[in-house]
Amino acid sequence: MPDQKVERVLLVDDNDTDNFISKRIIEIAGFAENIEVENSGKAALDRLHEEANTPDLLPNIIFLDINMPIVDGFVFLYEFEKYPDVVKEKCKIVILSSSDNERDIDQIMSNDKVITFITKPLTSQSLEKVKEFL
Repeated sequence: MPDQKVERVLLVDDNDTDNFISKRIIEIAGFAENIEVENSGKAALDRLHEEANTPDLLPNIIFLDINMPIVDGFVFLYEFEKYPDVVKEKCKIVILSSSDNERDIDQIMSNDKVITFITKPLTSQSLEKVKEFL
């Protein structure tokens, strides 16, 4: 999928500045047709629950931060496992985090729904890395 755009991307991060930067990089790189943003893991889970009956609305890629209040990346992934297969099959998860805690990274990368880990900020080079997993 070298030059093909991803249909839908969902950014899940509680930091508005990071979301703004990530969204702009995705737009400038021409990576995705549609970019949605949720400022919490809970809001993102609610959105996926609502969209489960309309698979065309589900994101192809979820860029997920690890460190968020209440529903962090670990809780998000735990809850994500409970979703219908249609959600789990369509939505690929990319961890986009500033965390450099190796234990956190190893733990989160052991989840089979996570395709890769990217250190913030998102770049056009890291988007090319994501395309290799699609």
